[in-house]
Amino acid sequence: MSHTPDTSLPRWLLYCRPGFERDCVEETQAKPVEVIENSGYVVLQGKPRLTYAQLAFARQLISLYGELDELPERDRLSPLLSVIPATPEQFGALFLEVPDSNEGKTLSGFTRRFQPLLEAKLREAGRLVDDPTLPRLHIFFPDKSRALIGSSDPHNSAAALNGIQRVSMAHDAPSRSYLKLAEAFEVFLDKAEQAQWLKPGMTAVDLGAAPGGWTWQLVQRQLKVIAVDNGPLKGTAAGHPSIKHLRLDGFRFRPQKPVDWLVCDMVEQPQRVATLMTEWFIGGHTQRAIFNLKLPMKKRVAALHDALKSICTALDAKGMRYRLEAKQLYHDREEVTIFLSRTRQ
Repeated sequence: MSHTPDTSLPRWLLYCRPGFERDCVEETQAKPVEVIENSGYVVLQGKPRLTYAQLAFARQLISLYGELDELPERDRLSPLLSVIPATPEQFGALFLEVPDSNEGKTLSGFTRRFQPLLEAKLREAGRLVDDPTLPRLHIFFPDKSRALIGSSDPHNSAAALNGIQRVSMAHDAPSRSYLKLAEAFEVFLDKAEQAQWLKPGMTAVDLGAAPGGWTWQLVQRQLKVIAVDNGPLKGTAAGHPSIKHLRLDGFRFRPQKPVDWLVCDMVEQPQRVATLMTEWFIGGHTQRAIFNLKLPMKKRVAALHDALKSICTALDAKGMRYRLEAKQLYHDREEVTIFLSRTRQ
């Protein structure tokens, strides 16, 4: 059975980290239509416009066209083709996606086999072309018998399958936190920004560096790093010529001269970290920062909003121009990663 939503009430499909469905709904202020705990997705209704870059907990933002229930096992292709709307006429990519869950993993084999069959039919009909500026067609399978069909705007969504930016682990990284900063660079910076802002020889400070995962990510990008932590660095990070390890309190340390980057993954109250980042920017100690805010189990959206608002209020009062973005990354847990950068006056 197919369901086509009332076009006067826009519907949205958002992916998120399992367990954060309520936070995803709360920050959009849209009406929840389908919210299942630990499912990794929500369906919302009623907001005429949502902006992906302003949503911290959403991995992907999809405008829903319709839904198919009771998909037959023998022929899923025909009913799916019949539900794809005539507008837009063409799509620039086809994403077959599943929930970020154990059940979703069992479906991934099916989507890999099914993808070329559906893709061939869409190309044959002229509906699918290789143009990254066109909307992407998404077909999301909560389970084998059901599909949600929609599209994403390349300028208002994530470019990666399932909204997850995959990054690789360095074999010699001191900890898996290496992946958090690697993902943050890919999510917040395009290729041109990475080339411009992560040049060999640039300088960085890593507050709360031990055991050295974030420091090692910076070193892999050929930056010179001051690693600040009372604890030891481990493995290849210990004694590396591009790393200066200072056994100091990360909240008290300030560099003798400004650095290009500040990164921080300290386990601390989000407001205290937000205040520290604000002090670094107002003091002129860095141009850019990536930092994590560890959120409380309850009122996560409110805690994040308050921390970000305090940063904006302080920087606005100084007349500073800046770019501020927040995302709960795939490798995050109870935290959200923030990118903060000065912009030209």
